[in-house]
Amino acid sequence: TGGERVEVVVHEREKVRAASALLDKYGLRGPGKGDTTVEEHMRKITTPVSGGAKLLAEVIRDLDAHGIELDDIGLRRPTLDDVFLSLTGHVAEAADTEGDGDADDAGRTARDAEGQGHHHSEEAAT
Repeated sequence: TGGERVEVVVHEREKVRAASALLDKYGLRGPGKGDTTVEEHMRKITTPVSGGAKLLAEVIRDLDAHGIELDDIGLRRPTLDDVFLSLTGHVAEAADTEGDGDADDAGRTARDAEGQGHHHSEEAAT
């Protein structure tokens, strides 16, 4: 399937459930494929699909035929975080940089790369 998802944001909150039911018929089923998800407070619906842009055009026509106005629609590909989660079963954790001085080292490295750190040592030698 490639992990493609159709994601829509419905204009009217009252039509989220109807849009979800329509999108559900395009969604893939089975292990590892995922289900249609609804974030009602954001009026956003996401469903795993296959078929790319051709399917997206069909979804748009179907929603329009049912009088469902959209604020946004898109075909999304999996992010690196999505791939990591599907392979490992857990989300990737951010690196902990608190208190180890990496930020200062990174700043010095950036200045040195620009040549600023190099000038200081030349001035000190004269």
